[in-house]
Amino acid sequence: MKKTDELLHVAGQVMEVLARHRVDAVVIGGVALAAHHYVRLTYDMDLGVNANVEKLREIASSLTQAGFHVELREPDSQDPLGGVIDVKGLFGLLQIISFAGRFPAVIEDSLSASPVALCPGSALRIIPLPQLIALKLYAGGLKSKADILELLKRNPDADLKEVSDACKRYRLQGLDEIIDEWI
Repeated sequence: MKKTDELLHVAGQVMEVLARHRVDAVVIGGVALAAHHYVRLTYDMDLGVNANVEKLREIASSLTQAGFHVELREPDSQDPLGGVIDVKGLFGLLQIISFAGRFPAVIEDSLSASPVALCPGSALRIIPLPQLIALKLYAGGLKSKADILELLKRNPDADLKEVSDACKRYRLQGLDEIIDEWI
């Protein structure tokens, strides 16, 4: 089994654990970028969730009991994320990134938008483009700005008004300047 296949297999197992804890997830990060036509080197898979720290602890415990090597990083008051669970193994790294208490609307909207499956029959759902761009804008920094520019370039049919409206709804600033650079 190739490393990518192993990672997808593990991601499916992790999704089952999340489902048992009644936590929904969407694929974010480099895999989501690739699904939206911007392929760049990535060695991991990121799942965005809304789960409080107590729920993350329960999930981490269940994953450990399932035989995974797990590390939970709980947030402090300055953390823009609501916690991260690293699931590591020969397959690589899978991160469960919580936006609960920080930026939950982007995950809620992604889940309600009926995101596209990573592959037929998969429980792994890809974050929609407007929410992916919003996450990148939320993350900030030059790399995220470059990712937004590439996503816009590689998705020429993207509804810029929908993207802009999503970012405004989340009270994120800076998209207009990025679009002005692109156009």
